[in-house]
Amino acid sequence: MSPGWFFLTAMIGMYGVANLLQSIAAARTTAHHTLDPALLVRLARHKTYLVGLLCQTLGFLLAFVARRDLPLFLVQSSVAAGLGVTAVLGVLVLKWRLPPAEIALLVLLCLGLAALVISAQPHPSRDIGLTGEIALALALVGVAGLGFLAAKVHGAPGSVALGALAGLSFGAAAIASRPLANAHSVDAFITSPLLYILVAHSLVAQLLLGLAMQRGSTTAAVAAMDAASAIPPAIIGLVFLGDKVRPGLGWLAGVGFVATLAAVIGMTFFAEPQHHHATGRHRRPDQFVGTRRAQD
Repeated sequence: MSPGWFFLTAMIGMYGVANLLQSIAAARTTAHHTLDPALLVRLARHKTYLVGLLCQTLGFLLAFVARRDLPLFLVQSSVAAGLGVTAVLGVLVLKWRLPPAEIALLVLLCLGLAALVISAQPHPSRDIGLTGEIALALALVGVAGLGFLAAKVHGAPGSVALGALAGLSFGAAAIASRPLANAHSVDAFITSPLLYILVAHSLVAQLLLGLAMQRGSTTAAVAAMDAASAIPPAIIGLVFLGDKVRPGLGWLAGVGFVATLAAVIGMTFFAEPQHHHATGRHRRPDQFVGTRRAQD
């Protein structure tokens, strides 16, 4: 049995806790309406955010190791399962009230993930090559440019747009990490352009995610991120990186991926804001549980 399964399970838990803690910190920080790196500095003043960032870093490292053997369509979809952990913790700790539609979507998410786990076949990655490295670098420029525009959008649409852009950058980092995880030596790892492309994409994605969480529903922001970070890596992994599905279970992998994707996209429509910024003051996320703003 591949050790990647253990790393995958631990990763889901870490991402779930990270989403919750970073959401709390974002709600207590002055809202930003531009792609300003100073937001990360403000967030870093909150111990809650730093603990959440630590959990996210651990989740990222666990995902990195899991990608050494497990296909991207499984690992990236499993990141979305962290959203389920976030929702459960939000209910237990912050007394969030999830609407019935969101609960149904979380169940669908779990079923889709189970199908992916059954159908995935562990296999090392192929090299991405110079062309792939250049494409990932260009994607970084494109996401950053779109981020400047999306940062001007307020309310739930801004949350979804910024979350989706964060997902694209996290997805690009995942694509870079799949072949990088198979580096044959420390020197090859440190000197690989993929390492620095991965770091750059991760930083941009982190900034975009912080902005997204300030604009509305945590679930909507993270669901949009998960959807955008799942599709491109899944396709690129299967076509270019040698990801494999167990013989005869291609249909199950397809059903599982569609179910997972439908669940996370559905959450962008049904999820209700758990917090928002009030003019002139900051309020606790749990003060806005179960309410929807008339205007964003």
